[in-house]
Amino acid sequence: QVQLVESGGGSVHSGGSLRLSCAASGYTYSSYAMGWFRQAPGKEREGVAAINSDGIQRYADSVKGRFTISQENAKNTLYLQMNSLKPEDTAMYYCAADPKYRAWWALLLTSYTFWGQGTQVTVSS
Repeated sequence: QVQLVESGGGSVHSGGSLRLSCAASGYTYSSYAMGWFRQAPGKEREGVAAINSDGIQRYADSVKGRFTISQENAKNTLYLQMNSLKPEDTAMYYCAADPKYRAWWALLLTSYTFWGQGTQVTVSS
């Protein structure tokens, strides 16, 4: 049974940093595509960053240069380093996984089968 558990969220001031973690279990982690998504109140869930088993990364334009996705296969853990945070980054952040990496569609919700419960990030101005 695939399980994804996010952690590391919190409240920071604008310009601050946070590192989110996603602990995965129940499957061969290194073979899956992984992604981070976020959902702000009243808005649709959107893709933030994705990474495949070869380490190929994709980012939403809104976070390029500020966020970095990485993974540590030995620990079955996905990370999202978030720097220069802005109030508009405030959202619930979700980790997602799928056996297949869909390249150009890697930031779409429909590209992922398994989801975590989310961790809240709040950025104040």
